[in-house]
Amino acid sequence: MAHPSPTPAPATPAPLTNVNFKHVAALLMREAAITLEAGKEYLVETRLAPLAVKHGVGSVNELIDRLRASEPALTDLHLEVVDALTTNETLFFRDVHPWDALRKHVIPKLREARASTRTITVWSAACSTGQEPYSLAMLLAEHFPDLAGWSIRIIGTDISPTVLRKAQAGVFQQLEVNRGLPALYLVKHFRQEGRNWILADAIRRRVEFRALNLARHWTGVPRCDLVFMRNVMIYFDVETRRSILRQLRHVLAPDGYLLLGTAETAINLDNAFGAVTFDRATFFQPSR
Repeated sequence: MAHPSPTPAPATPAPLTNVNFKHVAALLMREAAITLEAGKEYLVETRLAPLAVKHGVGSVNELIDRLRASEPALTDLHLEVVDALTTNETLFFRDVHPWDALRKHVIPKLREARASTRTITVWSAACSTGQEPYSLAMLLAEHFPDLAGWSIRIIGTDISPTVLRKAQAGVFQQLEVNRGLPALYLVKHFRQEGRNWILADAIRRRVEFRALNLARHWTGVPRCDLVFMRNVMIYFDVETRRSILRQLRHVLAPDGYLLLGTAETAINLDNAFGAVTFDRATFFQPSR
C-alpha cells in the first residue's frame, strides 16, 4: 500500500547577512543618528520579522533587498524599518527619585519663578508611548491643584509615528499600568475596558504629541521651563549628543531644568550646562 509522502517542513530563512546588517545600520545612523553595533543582528531580525510578513516577503534578508532596490529614494518602507528599530522602552514614573525631586523641589521652584506669567512649558523628548508626559500630568493634578488655573503646556515628541499614535490614544495594557503606576493613580485616572485601561480625558488632553527627530534640526519647539530627555542620548554618538545639547541651549529657559536618564550626563559634553542635585536626583541647568 502506497503512503503519501510527508509534507516537507518549511525551510528556515537564512541568517541575516553581514551586508544587509551593515546596510540597515547605515540607514539607522543616517536617518536617526542611532548607532547599531555589530552583535545586534538578532535585534534586526526580531524587529523586522513582523515587517517582512506585513510586506509579503519570505525573510528579513528579502525585505532589506527590497529596501536596497528602491534606493537612493527614501520610501515608506525605509521609514517603517527605522520605526521598527527604534527602542521604545518606557514606563510610568520611571525611576522614583526624579519624580520625588520634581514634586518637592523643581515644580515648586518653577511655580515661584513663573508666578507673574502663570505659564509653564514642559517638553518630554523621545516620549515613546506617552507614559512620561502623562505621569507629569497626573503628578500636577494630584499635588499642584493650585496650578489648575495656569497655562501648563506639556509637549511629547518622538521619531516613531507608531508610538505617537498609541500615546495620543491613551490606551494601555495591564502590563503597562502595572509598571510604575501607583494604584491610587490607576483607580483615579483610568477606567478599565476589557483588557485595556483607558486614560481619563482630563489627563489625556493636557498633553500634545508631535513627531520630531532629535538628531535633526528642531522646528516648532517652544521655549521650555522643563525638558525631559531621558534614556535616549545613550543611543547617539558623542557628536550627536553635543549637537542636541547645543540646540537645547536655545530651547531651555535660563532658569529651566533638563532631566536626563540616570546613566546620562551633560558634563564633559557641553560646558554650558551645570549639574543641580535635589536629594538623589540630578538635573542640569544652563550655566550662569
